[in-house]
Amino acid sequence: MSDTFQLEVATPERLLVDEQVTQAELPGQKGYLGVLPGHAPLLSALGSGVLTYSSGEGQRVLAIDGGFVEVLGDHVRVLAEHAEYAREINIEAARRQLEEASARLKSLRDSGDSEEVLHAIQKAQARVDAAEKVSLVGES
Repeated sequence: MSDTFQLEVATPERLLVDEQVTQAELPGQKGYLGVLPGHAPLLSALGSGVLTYSSGEGQRVLAIDGGFVEVLGDHVRVLAEHAEYAREINIEAARRQLEEASARLKSLRDSGDSEEVLHAIQKAQARVDAAEKVSLVGES
């Protein structure tokens, strides 16, 4: 059994990751999923959150929003609706987006829009969490 597996992270716009890694942690819809080499086959929907992975170059951090993950053999494919490296996130702008989305939720009168606003809050929170994580642990 190998000590690594191939991780691919792609969005409709670009391929962000395509490298050998030793572990990955992904935000599932009901909680985080950890993947190590030799993981059982899996297909799962993803939620909004922080995706981390480790390789020979250290730990990397991304914010992702929705999509799917497929674990099959020594390959993990993440097809995300949106993903960005934490180092690319302007943390102050992300915090403003979170505050604005939270304010919109407080001012909602029509519950029909609440799902969209809650999604905006989750996406903004994921961006803030990723940016804060990379500033705390560093990223090589």
